[in-house]
Amino acid sequence: MLNVLKALQLFLSVFIIFVVVIQTKTGGLSSSISGAVSAYRSKRGLERLILILTIISALFLVVNSLAIVILS
Repeated sequence: MLNVLKALQLFLSVFIIFVVVIQTKTGGLSSSISGAVSAYRSKRGLERLILILTIISALFLVVNSLAIVILS
């Protein structure tokens, strides 16, 4: 059981890295240097789905981490 949880931990970690990397951000260092002004807009469609996947994956990662600590 512990080995399954550790494998799941590895998968969740890689998945979170993947969904964070594919999120598009218009803000950042380059836009702050150039002085670009951006307006607030809500996330829709794929951006929203990726955000929700990131949050759910992070929650699963925390729960899985606690389960590993409790079982070891």
